[in-house]
Amino acid sequence: MIAPCAELEAFLADNPHIEFFDVLFTSLAGVPRGKRLRRHEMAQVFSYGRFLPGSLLVVDITGQDVEDTGLVWEDGDADRLAKPVSGTLVPAPWLGMDMAQVMLSMYDLDGTPNDLDPRHVLKRVLDRYAADGLSPVVACELEFYLLDAARTAEGGVALPVSRFTGARPTLHAVYGLPEVEDAAPFLRDLWNACDDQDIPLEGVISEYAPGQLELTLKHKPDALRAADDAVMYKRVAKGVALTHSLEACFMAKPFSHRAGSGLHLHISFNDESGQNACASEDPQGAPLLRHAIAGMQALLPESLAIFAPNANSYRRFKANSYAPVAPTWGVNNRTVSLRIPAGLPHTRHVEHRVAGADANPYLALAAVLAAAHYGITHKLDPGPAITGNGYAAAPVANAKPMPSNWFAAVDLFSQSAVLKDYLGDRFVQMFTTVKKTEQARFFDVVTALDYDWYLRNA
Repeated sequence: MIAPCAELEAFLADNPHIEFFDVLFTSLAGVPRGKRLRRHEMAQVFSYGRFLPGSLLVVDITGQDVEDTGLVWEDGDADRLAKPVSGTLVPAPWLGMDMAQVMLSMYDLDGTPNDLDPRHVLKRVLDRYAADGLSPVVACELEFYLLDAARTAEGGVALPVSRFTGARPTLHAVYGLPEVEDAAPFLRDLWNACDDQDIPLEGVISEYAPGQLELTLKHKPDALRAADDAVMYKRVAKGVALTHSLEACFMAKPFSHRAGSGLHLHISFNDESGQNACASEDPQGAPLLRHAIAGMQALLPESLAIFAPNANSYRRFKANSYAPVAPTWGVNNRTVSLRIPAGLPHTRHVEHRVAGADANPYLALAAVLAAAHYGITHKLDPGPAITGNGYAAAPVANAKPMPSNWFAAVDLFSQSAVLKDYLGDRFVQMFTTVKKTEQARFFDVVTALDYDWYLRNA
């Protein structure tokens, strides 16, 4: 790891044209927030840090204070110290050729990692693996829609007009190459910007809905850095899209009758020699992989508030939609929640398919890896793999069903003794408080649908 000041000095020497820097912190809601600083201010950021209000740790998804956390008035909105994340000082070319950015992580004033910083929550889980001689290997796969940047007259969203046909797409066009070519100017700029930021972005497919794309981030044996990549990638995709008068939409379900967008997490575990501990000639993988899957299965219901953090998230979970609805697992089967993909024996891993694209990558990984570690530690058995249609399969024996709505999911999460142990009691309490505040604020709003359904019928 490069010393902070040396990293900055090297970057400034290599980039004399860069004058402005966005410094970013990612809170519980997964939204990067921060400041834009000038070049001469960065030396202090890297030598000491930058003060940010503690209330920023627990703002809701819109950026409003959550007073019930006790970190606003009772705390005097006191500052914490934000320090740069090594390796994340990079150009931000879509903002201008004189722009760069660096990610921040939050510490208390005595230097203790703050237990509400999602990055530190994930690190807390990874420390359990390090103590056991295991290292998670992670790849993040994100789906999203390309939309018109302008909202419709009714306040909705629309797919962009094709630059070739002049019409808006209507067909699924799954794996369609013309659809990829339609998005080529955006994609070229996206790949170039990700290369500039050292984000390992790989190929693209047209997904199972018009206007929906999926790109994969290359797997890494550093789960913390893999989560950094995912957070940075979402910011790049949104920023580059706007330069093309488009919106990169990572909502879980932007359209009622089209596919939702997921954050699929591909996970295996290296042993101390750097070999895949899940590897096996058996398509179901080594026993350690099945124990991990059993843990993911067991804790899926109480983790759902992390994987589906917003009101819109729950619109995605529908049978026969490629979004999971039960704690099922299988081999080479996209109708289950936990899939072991086809592949060579040394590549055995699990794809966790539950999280929506709107999930906070740090927290989603923390919850999945906590569950996997729990399963490995207790040598849990996932039961027989599902074959055929997972949506039609009988309920998993002795498994709790997934919560069907936002309120039930947050309540179940708040009561989880296992997640309190892995993620931190205070974190679980604060996440619950933020989400309950968001629920109240969301349902306080009277929408057009209220009038459509109830104005004359009530």
